[in-house]
Amino acid sequence: MQPRNMSMSGVVDLAAVKAAQEAKAKAEQARAEQARQGGGGAVPPTSLVINVDEAGFENDVLQRSAEVPVVIDFWAEWCEPCKQLSPLLERLTAEYNGRFVLAKIDVDANQMLMQQFGIQGIPAVFAVVAGQALPLFQGVAPEQQIRATLDQLIQVAEERFGLTGIAVEPGAEGAEGTEGAAEAEEPAGPYDALLEAAVQALDAGDLGGAVQAYKNVLADDPANTEAKLGLGQAELLQRVQGMDPQQVRKDGAEKPGDVAAQIAAADLDLVGGHVEDAFGRLVETVKRTAGDDRDAARVRLLELFEVVGSDDPRVATARSALARALF
Repeated sequence: MQPRNMSMSGVVDLAAVKAAQEAKAKAEQARAEQARQGGGGAVPPTSLVINVDEAGFENDVLQRSAEVPVVIDFWAEWCEPCKQLSPLLERLTAEYNGRFVLAKIDVDANQMLMQQFGIQGIPAVFAVVAGQALPLFQGVAPEQQIRATLDQLIQVAEERFGLTGIAVEPGAEGAEGTEGAAEAEEPAGPYDALLEAAVQALDAGDLGGAVQAYKNVLADDPANTEAKLGLGQAELLQRVQGMDPQQVRKDGAEKPGDVAAQIAAADLDLVGGHVEDAFGRLVETVKRTAGDDRDAARVRLLELFEVVGSDDPRVATARSALARALF
């Protein structure tokens, strides 16, 4: 087996992905927001590196990959290169502090998984993102090259699937600086007035003014969580403002293959509080479409996730359903 290409450009269209630094900033902002809200759902640093076997693969890797990228280290006790690579991967896992989880699989004890991944030599490193297995590299690679691959993996996971990693409990190795990061991510500029103006515009029914106010904040601070959430809500309300609800629902029921009709119906579902219906409609649309139509449904679903909020259990359920629909 030839060494895998470290580039992931063959897996996704990176031309459609934003700069890696912006992706990192968004992930940091999401984790900082979790910390400000009390760190709900945070895991201990020891949970970032796990031993996985065939019995636990479904839960520990596939299901977990709907929340956070899972990097898989295929190794064996007799493998000398593994003894060089595994400690490096574990150190980087702690350093990346929740941006991905490392799953270690002993190939001697898990021959079926080795065969399913088509591994012919170890160490071999894969990633699973939203249920999709991605080959990263085989053999021992330089640390700088591994870092570049992990950065690209994180970028793709966020921009394509909306995964920003998991929160890590503070106060232990691998989680240092969490509280400081939360403080550091506070908006650098005087955004309170702009955010208040956006809220007032929403209350007054001036959706265009609210959209513009939120965009003004994001122009200076693209990772501002409150502005991102507000913009998503304002744009959703703006989209449904001129709709004929009866006609939209009729088209949604009678035209299952019409992506625009399904997207419009999903928007209306969400505004009406029918969150599961909106998510389910778009997941089903993703299942039965391809190409640009499929991407349009997927992108709108990710936008609706932002409106509802990533901490809502219905979003986690729909992310898993989306992963199954895509792969």
